[in-house]
Amino acid sequence: MNGFGQVVLFTLVLTFFLKLIADLLNLRASESGLPPEFQGVYEEDAYRKSQDYLRATTRFSLIGAFVDLLFLLVFWFAGGFNMLDQLLRAQGYNTVLTGVLYIGALLLLQGILGLPFTLYRTFVIEERFGFNKTTPKVFVADLLKTLFLALLIGTPVLAALLWFFEQAGPFGWLWAWGGLTLFTLLLQYVAPAWIMPIFNKFVPLEEGELNNAIMQYARTVGFPLTGIYVIDGSKRSSKANAFFTGFGKRKRIALFDTLVSNHSVSELVAVLAHEIGHYKKKHVLINMVLSMVNLGVVFYLLSVFMNNPDLFSAFFMQDISVYGSLVFFLLLYSPVEFVLSILLQALSRKHEYEADSFAVSTYSDGFALGEALKKLSRSNLSNLTPHALYVFLNYSHPPVVQRIRRINEHPAPGHLNH
Repeated sequence: MNGFGQVVLFTLVLTFFLKLIADLLNLRASESGLPPEFQGVYEEDAYRKSQDYLRATTRFSLIGAFVDLLFLLVFWFAGGFNMLDQLLRAQGYNTVLTGVLYIGALLLLQGILGLPFTLYRTFVIEERFGFNKTTPKVFVADLLKTLFLALLIGTPVLAALLWFFEQAGPFGWLWAWGGLTLFTLLLQYVAPAWIMPIFNKFVPLEEGELNNAIMQYARTVGFPLTGIYVIDGSKRSSKANAFFTGFGKRKRIALFDTLVSNHSVSELVAVLAHEIGHYKKKHVLINMVLSMVNLGVVFYLLSVFMNNPDLFSAFFMQDISVYGSLVFFLLLYSPVEFVLSILLQALSRKHEYEADSFAVSTYSDGFALGEALKKLSRSNLSNLTPHALYVFLNYSHPPVVQRIRRINEHPAPGHLNH
């Protein structure tokens, strides 16, 4: 095995063992007592249930990670990458179509491997802890819809990327970067109206106290909204959530029906004030720019390593191709991506604190955000005492107890400063 293969193998094994260590430390940290902020919120049985849920999901996640790693290593060292390539080349298709089929087949194999784990988590673990509302019919429908969208959207995008790198010469990476960036922006614009309704029903929030409170707050902080919708999240899970879709003048609020039914008006407005804080603090724009810059760096480095014989040798390939370069470079790039993910998650945790502060500062009942977080943690059986290493490696949000303490220490809302 040459240097490229050693780097990939070392990274895969190191990442797995880091996950293992972090998960074990996280399980040990979960044995701590109930934080004082949650006294009166969690009953003893409910808190024990959250610890049982963490143990069940952690063990299952570790088994899944081990199987993924084992399958990849067996496929790699058994010459699977080359066998699949030779099988598709024998069909006589052009290089772009061959590349689409090659990458599509790898993704399909990955999906088939992960399907039993998804089924078990949904219909056994989530069912055991009272979260699952997904019926087999809904599960199969979601699977087919996802596959359809992957074929409809993913296939032409992948074909275009491969064509750019094959035909556009030294600046192919620049054309690929620009094309994919424009497509991503377009997708964010049309997804709320065309794609998301394929999976969920979006029903306009009826006129009333909640609608009026949200619109009044949005006007107060100068945040235009084109609609407030309730989606039928309860058909899949009892867990609650809320999110914004679209951008510019097409911003919409989407509230899970489970969220609306379990929280007061002030708590819901405080949650949305937090989300609006991300926009007002430019977090959404910052994340978008960082994502685009990262994509540009990836495509440029891909062009540098394009058709590198040593990279293909590391994966026992007979023939060199653009599509093979894409697959193997992404495996080679994984240590950089791992470090970047840690840095971006640290930035994300900082942004969450800032959005919390914005909500408390600009909403007259901003401290209701803390109560909302407590209810969400209880209903979702969240881990209240995560280990610092696990947070460092995995958390895009600060631990909920730390968020609540920051909120409680915040000065009381005064005049609206935005």
